[in-house]
Amino acid sequence: MTNRWQNALPSLVYADSRGDIFDYPGLNMAGRRGFQYERINPADLIPLPAGSELFVLPGTIPVAWDPYQEDFVHFQPDPAGRQGEVNAVAAFMAPAYTQTLLPAFRKKDPDAPPLPLFAYTAVGWWKGKFWVAGFRSDRDKRQDIKGFDPERIRKNTLNALSQRRKNRLIQHLAKCSLTYGCPAARNLFLGRFEGPLPSSPSCNARCLGCLSLQEEGGPPATQDRIGFTPSARELSETALMHLERVRRGIVSFGQGCEGEPLMNAGLLAEAIRKIRAKCSRGTINLNTNASRPEGLEQVIEAGLDSIRISINSVRKEYYQPYYRPRGYSYEDVLRSWQLAKEAGLHVSLNLFVMPGLTDSREEAQRLSELIERFGLDLIQLRNHNIDPDWYLGRIGFRDEPGCLGIKGLMKYLKSRFPRLKFGYFNPPLRD
Repeated sequence: MTNRWQNALPSLVYADSRGDIFDYPGLNMAGRRGFQYERINPADLIPLPAGSELFVLPGTIPVAWDPYQEDFVHFQPDPAGRQGEVNAVAAFMAPAYTQTLLPAFRKKDPDAPPLPLFAYTAVGWWKGKFWVAGFRSDRDKRQDIKGFDPERIRKNTLNALSQRRKNRLIQHLAKCSLTYGCPAARNLFLGRFEGPLPSSPSCNARCLGCLSLQEEGGPPATQDRIGFTPSARELSETALMHLERVRRGIVSFGQGCEGEPLMNAGLLAEAIRKIRAKCSRGTINLNTNASRPEGLEQVIEAGLDSIRISINSVRKEYYQPYYRPRGYSYEDVLRSWQLAKEAGLHVSLNLFVMPGLTDSREEAQRLSELIERFGLDLIQLRNHNIDPDWYLGRIGFRDEPGCLGIKGLMKYLKSRFPRLKFGYFNPPLRD
């Protein structure tokens, strides 16, 4: 019996007090959906993708499935007799991979500071390698780690800096490339795929999981927000540097290192006109919280090709406490969605995946209603970079019975909307 159980599922992975990672063959890896622990289905596991990382979760207790007791157990203290307490371990998966389960853990202190802003995925050890609860949601290789040559990135970034010393946006993106290792900035300097166009230092939302600005007491921001407003010339020059040399290239307003681009809708419109006056190639995209329909109209009229609306939940009860809007409403977001589709734009939802919420039946039903009402081209499945306990607690989430699962959600939506696509990245629409 021991061998059968030990070989059937990955074993628990945990960290000792020094941060060294071990597995414990006597217990099986478990996962979490919302606040509920869940057993692992081997069919939902893939080997840890290249470019992923393992994180120790400080102040947490690992939870595992005990095949002998047939129950979930808290793993504390270290059974190997090492000094100090143990902590849970999670995987931060590489881009283009979507999680299906959170790691199973509980906080030692419910009032402890939130974990850093990363996406935490269940991980275990099996057959000589790490396995995660997830799947590849986009075949596009634009951010695969093997495509990034550090020396070439450094050389190209420095060359661009020397050639465009007066362009503050290029200077900012060079820091993103060389200091933060931002994949979008790196691709800009490598001359391929999608290039970023951050444009707004201000925002009209106070998102709990904002990567570039956090209130005191919140998790630390993972990167610096742009500290100036680029000119239309700087934006268009950066965009043209990319689009004129990249086949099926994309440039996108709205990045992790800025606020909300529609705060500067007039500037975006001016920049788009400058771009299109010199180049008809490539796709001009807007990543946005879709909070300002009137501003979106300006940008659409200037020649925008596509829009990606970021959203944590399509239900107002969970949307409102996450975004904490200032001067706009949930209804404004829906109005922007409608405007974009009526104007013929390619419309995507940047859906922040949180197992337990995203794949609940109520969430699926509401999302279906909105797609039926407005239309939708693509759902980008993005793992939510946030402490799940802190996030779910702050938005007042309550576990809901009968979740579909992330893959089940996709199957459900695909059955209702056969033309709807799923992915991870903004797609190119023009040569």
